[in-house]
Amino acid sequence: MALSSGSHSVHAPASFFPPPPPSTPDWLGELDRWLLAEGQHRRPWLKLGAHPTTLGGVDGTAFAVWAPHARVVALMGDFNGWQAHAMRLHPQCGVWELFVPGAATGQWYQFEILGADGQRVLKTDPYARETELPPKFAARISPSLDRSASHTSTDTATAATPSGGAPLQPPLATSSHQRQWTAPVANGAAPMAIYEVHAGSWRRPWGPHTTATWDDLTHHLVPYVAEMGFTHIELMPVAEHPFYGSWGYQPTGLFAPTARHGGSEGFRRLVDAVHAAGLKLIIDWVPAHFPSDGHALARFDGTALYEYADPREGFHRDWHTLIYNWARPEVRNFLVGNALFWIEHYGVDGLRVDAVASMLYRDYSRPDGEWVANQYGGRENLEAIAFLRELNDVLNTEAPHALTIAEESTAFPRVTGPTRDGGLGFTHKWNMGWMHDTLAYFAQDPINRRWHHDQLTFGLTYAHTERFVLPLSHDEVVHGKGSLLAKMPGDRWQQLANLRALLAWMYGHPGKKLLFMGIELAQPTEWAHDGELPWHLLSDPAHAGVQRLVRDLNHLYRQHPALSARDNEPGGFAWHVVDDAAQSVFAFGRHSHHPADAVLVVANLTPVVRHGYRIGVPTGSGHWHELLNTDSVHYGGSNVGNPGGAPAEAVATHGFAQSVVLTLPPLAVLWLQAKNY
Repeated sequence: MALSSGSHSVHAPASFFPPPPPSTPDWLGELDRWLLAEGQHRRPWLKLGAHPTTLGGVDGTAFAVWAPHARVVALMGDFNGWQAHAMRLHPQCGVWELFVPGAATGQWYQFEILGADGQRVLKTDPYARETELPPKFAARISPSLDRSASHTSTDTATAATPSGGAPLQPPLATSSHQRQWTAPVANGAAPMAIYEVHAGSWRRPWGPHTTATWDDLTHHLVPYVAEMGFTHIELMPVAEHPFYGSWGYQPTGLFAPTARHGGSEGFRRLVDAVHAAGLKLIIDWVPAHFPSDGHALARFDGTALYEYADPREGFHRDWHTLIYNWARPEVRNFLVGNALFWIEHYGVDGLRVDAVASMLYRDYSRPDGEWVANQYGGRENLEAIAFLRELNDVLNTEAPHALTIAEESTAFPRVTGPTRDGGLGFTHKWNMGWMHDTLAYFAQDPINRRWHHDQLTFGLTYAHTERFVLPLSHDEVVHGKGSLLAKMPGDRWQQLANLRALLAWMYGHPGKKLLFMGIELAQPTEWAHDGELPWHLLSDPAHAGVQRLVRDLNHLYRQHPALSARDNEPGGFAWHVVDDAAQSVFAFGRHSHHPADAVLVVANLTPVVRHGYRIGVPTGSGHWHELLNTDSVHYGGSNVGNPGGAPAEAVATHGFAQSVVLTLPPLAVLWLQAKNY
């Protein structure tokens, strides 16, 4: 019978070749076999997969794959003419191995498995570090790998120059503020401004039908993000995935950067360049589910090996994918090892863990009668909870500086709490409640906002219960939701003013910041993954003004410690005006540990200019000047404001002994700081 193997068509023989002679040295040592059987091998990628090595004085490649219920596992590839070559089973751990003399880096291979169900299938190596360009799916032997070769240096970068000439950088508007790097603050209080990127559609430098390579992103994305003042790049999932339209959220090759952007060394150069630019890199990571494609993990050895067997536990109704069986130690080991691999081997700085809410609850998106309760009759997935704690404990031990950020949309308690105290152990959590309430408020016509005042104030009642990231992510500009600009009410001037106010409100609010690419352009249309961002918009001063605002927000945010140093402490925030719903005016102070650092954030979210508006300020704060005014003509506004600032007066209001009198521009946010105390 003929079987497809990516770019190859092979004919399976009537019987497998005999195994190698018993004298062939084992690739897996006794300790490896025990650790793999227990699901406790901290770095399973060092033994499973394909590894060029020397055994018994012979150069070749050792292959190993976990398939405990398979009747036979055979190896085929360029090195044996794509004829099935039987592997040897270690029953203790269910791993099949084979050393092939002469097999070398760059050659392609696959596993042919005669499963427990009697079906013979071709499978891609789950530990492959490079695969063919989808829809092909053979794996490639990558260079030898050991801990000493792990990516630990972040102070230099080497990058290949792309062929064909360098395209122009995305244009940048001139900034109104001097830009400088502020040294990170200890104890997790450093500013964090994340630029979320889909690698395939940020920019297509060689034309609309091409895709940027990792090296293209090295040369163009990295300097752009650095110039814009962000501190982190977050890439939507980079692991190999068969369907481009899944944006990487349905991965099949968890150890392989997708071949759509070139080889794995190109991805390594990108990471190096990110670090050389003083930035950090986060990648989206998907341990919640995987696609059912036959070449990948689904029924890998003829049984439900990686997934739950019962579809009430193992089939995801929303995405028609399969759910990992977190109760199985080997599956947890596979996933935890993969998380550590990206951090240790490539040097990425953190993982944003996708779809955590779907992992935590057994009844997630399931009606009554179509889910299985836990052992106590509850809806929580205790195995997933244990897995997430194990994940964060391992990373905290092995890579203590790595970020783990949970996309978790429920009120599950202590997502960022220490595991020793019953928390999940994440460093941060997306604040989905803040995002939902804030966008709902800004979508209201200003005349109605007085009735929705609490949508902007409620988030402060829980803002310090977790270490939050405030996300304006890709999820808000897809699937018919329109762009962020399109959500804003009014004519185009008011839409742009509302968007500018929203951005300054977010940057002033407690919590780390995340913006999806294109928001800084005031993109009027929904994001499309098969195109590129509308960079031509920057020829319009109004759109260039929004980009300029985002850049200035980033740099001011990094320069003023009051905006980040006490994000997680109630003492870092104080309301000054919280009850003026009739005029839709808000004012709050942000504080570091030094009174002189305080920043006053004032929002007037109606199109009416408010003259003579008095706001209480701390005693002895002196003269207050504008750090930022989103209505500045520099950003496309009407230039109403307080160019000379305002002196503190001995007039008590809002619970303060002193106050300032301000002109509040329309649909705008001001940031002010006292020049002297």
